[in-house]
Amino acid sequence: MEHSEIMELLPAYVDQELGIAETLTVQRHLDTCPECQREYAEQLALSKRIRTETAYFKAPPDLAARVADALPQDKPHRSSLSGFPARWNLGWLQVGTAMATLLVAVWSAGLYLNLPTAEERLTEEAISNHVRSLQADHLTDVASTDQHTVKPWFNGKLNFSPMVIDLAPQGFVLEGGRLDYLDGHPVAALIYRRQKHPINLYIWPASGKDAGPQAGSSRGYHVVRWTADEMNYWAVSDVAENELLKFSGILRLATHQ
Repeated sequence: MEHSEIMELLPAYVDQELGIAETLTVQRHLDTCPECQREYAEQLALSKRIRTETAYFKAPPDLAARVADALPQDKPHRSSLSGFPARWNLGWLQVGTAMATLLVAVWSAGLYLNLPTAEERLTEEAISNHVRSLQADHLTDVASTDQHTVKPWFNGKLNFSPMVIDLAPQGFVLEGGRLDYLDGHPVAALIYRRQKHPINLYIWPASGKDAGPQAGSSRGYHVVRWTADEMNYWAVSDVAENELLKFSGILRLATHQ
């Protein structure tokens, strides 16, 4: 695929709309093309800003009280001091009440928009588990590069059997596995290593449909998640995002062979 074709595919690559074959083609090209790397970084940064920098208006806490104090205080059956009919005062009171209600609604909407989504909460939980496994020096319960040793170790410890694949030929070395807890239930954690960077791959049963890879980041760590064959996969690491996407692409291809 030519350089110009890769440039045309970058927006869809950033939005994770490409198929597996095109995704891997773009990833291979990015490994060797500084110009496309810069363009990808700029598009990715813009996409993240659009998703995260939601503008909203936060009303001051005393605004409703100040609006109420500024309204005419005359009773409806009397004329106002300014000479306007009493029904005009009632109209202004209704307008002021509507404005205060609108401001409260806008303020509440601002609070709602800033609440983390379920995916954001799970991303933070997965990253915290990854960091904790490094700090406690507890990456593995079973340390082995042999997939035929790691996979049977989970038997009887979980109500599902995670697929364990050796990716050493592709540069992602299996180091073992462990039990972990994520999203309210036990999960399998497979540990791979890309050079000096450990990758925690969390696996547990899914209730929804298959979904392609989606990338995110927080606190200097990257997360790539996808759903396939009724299983959730969440990969977490401090390796470069394009490397983690490459890992997910290779793994997805390997699980469908």
